[in-house]
Amino acid sequence: MTERERQHPHLHDEDDEGPVELSFPQLVPRLLWIIVITMLISVAQSILFAVAMLQMLIMVVNRGRPNEELGDFGSMVGAWVAKAARYQSAASEQKPWPWTPMGS
Repeated sequence: MTERERQHPHLHDEDDEGPVELSFPQLVPRLLWIIVITMLISVAQSILFAVAMLQMLIMVVNRGRPNEELGDFGSMVGAWVAKAARYQSAASEQKPWPWTPMGS
């Protein structure tokens, strides 16, 4: 295990081989995917905001008890955003859903 992996264990994907150097012609499609993923992250932020507001409303009605399904959904969206950020920052070559299965 490298020093970076010890300091940041959350950055390690078992299926991911890590960053790979790309030639200029290979960078153009990646740049386009980064733009698309940036727009999808914006949608994900809006979804997370809506989930947070709905969860707060539910907690007010249920005397502080959150809805577990909404919490799980929010966690799933957050994990997707993290995976998308790893692809955008070239920390990973693995694209997020819908290019790969959601749980991978």
